[in-house]
Amino acid sequence: MEFQRRFPDEATCRAYLFDSRWPEGFRCPRCGSQSATALPRRLLWQCSTCRYQASVTAGTVLHRTRTPLHLWFWGAYLVTTATPGISALQLQRQLGIKRYETAWTMLHKLRRAMVNPAREPLTGAVEVDECFVGGHEAGLRGGRQHGVKALVVVAVEIRGAGSGRVRLQVIDDASADTLCPFVIASVAAGTTVHPDGWPGYTRLTRLGFDHQARSQRAHRLLGENTDEILPRVHRVISHLKTWLQGTHRGVSEEHLQVYLDEFAFRFNRRRTPMAAFQTVLGLGSQQEPTTYKEIAAMGPGAARRSAELTG
Repeated sequence: MEFQRRFPDEATCRAYLFDSRWPEGFRCPRCGSQSATALPRRLLWQCSTCRYQASVTAGTVLHRTRTPLHLWFWGAYLVTTATPGISALQLQRQLGIKRYETAWTMLHKLRRAMVNPAREPLTGAVEVDECFVGGHEAGLRGGRQHGVKALVVVAVEIRGAGSGRVRLQVIDDASADTLCPFVIASVAAGTTVHPDGWPGYTRLTRLGFDHQARSQRAHRLLGENTDEILPRVHRVISHLKTWLQGTHRGVSEEHLQVYLDEFAFRFNRRRTPMAAFQTVLGLGSQQEPTTYKEIAAMGPGAARRSAELTG
């Protein structure tokens, strides 16, 4: 109810987007001028210098949307504040949207606004491990042979007995050529990194990290629980799999990365859900637009999207 009172109509939502996109006042996207005239009937701003006309949604994730802004706001609120997240089918029912594809596209556009290109790398000490995403697959040999299942690498900051921020990425294999670039992109140089004893991480020492492996084999020989050597990253992996199966009933591999980005966004802001809502709309006003066709065309299995009951 408080949220509805804050954003009761289209005008209020549009004013919020204006402040998110131009927090210091209007700036012309073409010439940079800060002088403009409002064109309220057309919902545009016209630059007084070059006469360029701009709207608060042009060039953003809301670019050329036909869906009312208050539904976008309500969708952003639900996806960032609902504890288990929300699927497209649930969003369609909550907002009273007629077409499933509309709700599905809204969620995917919001997910693409959740990744801040300027986000800070993980710091302190970090646990790193990989996991498989997908159902049971018989006939696999070796701990990192994944067949048709997706392989995901996860990094988690150590914050005392708890966890800090996370990073997740779909990877093709668990080789050093794949794992080390992920660590370089996700973790600050010089950070202490705790993987298991997998040799794919040994190169980290030469790359400027404090590589301190925790061997599962050594713990197993001592009769200790191997899950305890990397408790935070294993806990995050468990939460990730529960979330994917519980809220979304599994996801298609071609769209898995954006779901991982949503999980990281929600996990990193789990203590400030309303700030997450403000952030996703603020970031969204800085993102390049993505169309439904571009989203649906991702990956070789995208033609089966209509059978995907994931959101």
